[in-house]
Amino acid sequence: MAEYDFIIVGGGSAASVAAWRLVGEFGYSVLMLERGRARTNAIMAMPAGYMKYLAQDTFLEMHKTVPQPQLGGRAPTVPVAKVLGGGSSVNAMVYMRGQAEDYDGWARSLGSNRDWSYQDLLPHFTRIEDNERLHDRFHGSGGPLKVSDPAYTTQTTHDFLAAAEALGHPANADFNGARQTGAGIMQHTYGQWGRYKRRSDAVLAFLDPLRDDKRLTIIAEARVDRILVENGRAVGVAYTRQGETHEARAGREVLVGAGTYNSAKLMMLSGIGPADHLREHGVAVVADIAGVGQNLQDHHEVPVIATTKGPSGYFGQDKGWPMIRNGLQYLFTNSGPVTTTGIEACLFFDPDGGERPTIQLYCAPIVYLDRDVSAAKPTWGVTFTSCLLRPKARGTVTLRSADPADQPVVDCNFFGHPDDLRLTIAALHEARKLLRTPPLADKIATELLPGQATMDDPEALTRYCGQTVKTNYHPVGTLRMGRDDDPTAVVDGELKVRGVDGLRVIDCSIMPQIVSGNTNAPAMAIGSKAAELIHAGQ
Repeated sequence: MAEYDFIIVGGGSAASVAAWRLVGEFGYSVLMLERGRARTNAIMAMPAGYMKYLAQDTFLEMHKTVPQPQLGGRAPTVPVAKVLGGGSSVNAMVYMRGQAEDYDGWARSLGSNRDWSYQDLLPHFTRIEDNERLHDRFHGSGGPLKVSDPAYTTQTTHDFLAAAEALGHPANADFNGARQTGAGIMQHTYGQWGRYKRRSDAVLAFLDPLRDDKRLTIIAEARVDRILVENGRAVGVAYTRQGETHEARAGREVLVGAGTYNSAKLMMLSGIGPADHLREHGVAVVADIAGVGQNLQDHHEVPVIATTKGPSGYFGQDKGWPMIRNGLQYLFTNSGPVTTTGIEACLFFDPDGGERPTIQLYCAPIVYLDRDVSAAKPTWGVTFTSCLLRPKARGTVTLRSADPADQPVVDCNFFGHPDDLRLTIAALHEARKLLRTPPLADKIATELLPGQATMDDPEALTRYCGQTVKTNYHPVGTLRMGRDDDPTAVVDGELKVRGVDGLRVIDCSIMPQIVSGNTNAPAMAIGSKAAELIHAGQ
């Protein structure tokens, strides 16, 4: 049986960056085990291509949450990536780090003034970045990850920005710079690769450069079923591939980076978690850690949707002749609608008037609906989605059974805290103000959702939020880090799992609190810092 210095469970953004540094920079041997496919396809490489797969399970694993009483019994679907590269291979490519206060809060929760603070993590963001436009102390150039502005923007996006400024929101040319507040174009993880602008996912940026390095072994479509623990130390993993079971050994450490849901699930299947819960499912207890699977947080959003008086945005651009025309424009000129994700701009603000934003309001230049909602049909229009940046409610991830093939039980607990609903409703009112503000107001035909009658009725508006709230695809926190005297903390500041030697967690599940923005960029920073911590401790 081959032995590696490190085994990484999962092949997502954080895991890929960790492997890139451990192998390419520090010279260790690494086995990466990814449960999904090894690649997506040519369509997903195109900036606009992900929209073809939003509601499909081709590269996604669909988790249906438990029924939510506060949502009228709804059980929202929360997809996660199931492919090498993780979220970076399937997401809308928004490059957003969050707020400095987020990371400084992490440091305080650890009793530290520096470790995991914003200033501590900033070099991990900049070292991997190759930013097309921004070159200052907040950004890097020459790194493997290409970051750029959309190569194409629609008029609806510019109308949105003009309306936001007319309402008094400041313009912001860099959400990852000195301040986050304001309205502007979002940067994305794509750029020029060869002839074309294409997705800069973690595979292309971090793993492909190591494809000829014999120190890195990647096995795809391999489901890790259990961490092997001997005499209190993680020594390897057991995994299933093509119906056959295998074991792999790690000479130094096992690193868990399978994502917020599946990392927690794997820990519990391995006997690491709340003892009573493990015993309920017949799992022998290796380490009784009450916090495993707790502290689940996720950004969630509620839409305001309106139609426009004439053709606008991206409705119909992915079908028939427009699709052919756009595809040919991309192939022959590397330009046009295919070079955008379609979600080009957003507004960060606080409905309560504070300086620190609590809402990220996206502008989607189309009537956009989640798969759980069917109250409106796609047409020309615009959708504003009000994403709550720091929800106060906490959910859970628990075992469904001791069978590794079973998905875990996810309780998202959206609107489980009254303040989350209050801020969301306040954000909807701001979104409606945008619709009534020129130049947008001159082009809006009808507000489809929630509608004037609903907005004027607090109970109806609460029901509407429950009926339409959806994930923003950013689950974190189920294996959170914390102080040594915190009995619910799963890992310490070095990401080491309490009570088990040779085991660390290196993905977004370690976040004590969710960051105020999209989580792909922070995941990469976590992977980079994890590799540095690991090397420093060897």
